[in-house]
Amino acid sequence: MTQLTFGRAINAGLRKAMERDSKVVLMGEDIGKLGGVFRITDGLQKDFGAHRVIDTPLAESGIMGTAVGLAFRGYRPVVEIQFDGFIYPAFDQIVAQVAKLHYRTQGKVTMPITIRVPFGGGIGSPEHHSESPEAYFTHTSGLRVVSVSNPQDAYTMIQQAIASNDPVLYFEPKRRYHTKGEVDENADLSSALPLGSARIVNSGSDVTLVVYGPLVATAQDVALAAADEGISVEVIDLRSLAPVDFPPVEASVRKTGRLVIAHEASQSGGLGAELAASITERCFNYLESAPVRVTGFDVPYPPSKLEKHHVPDLDRILDGIDRAMGRANSLSGLEGSLPS
Repeated sequence: MTQLTFGRAINAGLRKAMERDSKVVLMGEDIGKLGGVFRITDGLQKDFGAHRVIDTPLAESGIMGTAVGLAFRGYRPVVEIQFDGFIYPAFDQIVAQVAKLHYRTQGKVTMPITIRVPFGGGIGSPEHHSESPEAYFTHTSGLRVVSVSNPQDAYTMIQQAIASNDPVLYFEPKRRYHTKGEVDENADLSSALPLGSARIVNSGSDVTLVVYGPLVATAQDVALAAADEGISVEVIDLRSLAPVDFPPVEASVRKTGRLVIAHEASQSGGLGAELAASITERCFNYLESAPVRVTGFDVPYPPSKLEKHHVPDLDRILDGIDRAMGRANSLSGLEGSLPS
């Protein structure tokens, strides 16, 4: 096992995939000589050449269109979207072409494109640099959407995404890039947890807390704090946002009878709504209370000095657990819109 930061784990996973398959090419703005704004691709152009680690113009639609052409010719392009808020110029290419070509050609054409997206807040960035656009893509049939939360998954899942014949949006929580963890660089992909599987992070019996990406570490802190109050929290890291691995969540809710879902994205139309509806349909007779969502507010992402109020933190998630448990709370009813 090797101690790696989250960012270095992604770099190591990209390197391994490129060594394994000469058809893997990386594309993005400043990813070559600079190594990307977060240095995730640092050293890869030097080792694999400018024909495989390609610095592109500042044109996300053009980058995605080029990736589609490369996929048609048998390559496995890995596209870096420099910041989450920059993905929108490429939205048409992703949802109208990348997501549909396999279905449209009755399986004759595959789109093995991996789209890396640094997402979420917590780093004090200006407008367009701290967004959570995952729900736009989980709504689109034909796309796999995953979010990683720790260095081992970052290392393994980037390789699994690249090896997949499906297009994969790979969401990376940028505020966790410097988090360190143990990584088995010799791990066999065939024995790793599948790309579409959820993972139980912390076992519990009183309430199920479902999270992904940047909030997994927060949820682990929540579980420890709740234990001090005598509440046993089962934490589930979704990992795959589309398709969702429902069986582990269902099994947990049947055990605990209560569900709390937390994500940084705004509440309305967010993934939490789909999870709450689906689990209610599947586990209605087991629920002791209505599912609770703890999310970002329904506002454009705020300036950096206010983002700590926008991003769900330990206290807000604990309040959500109190609501699910039927305990007194101070924030009930505020999720989804800013307090007056």
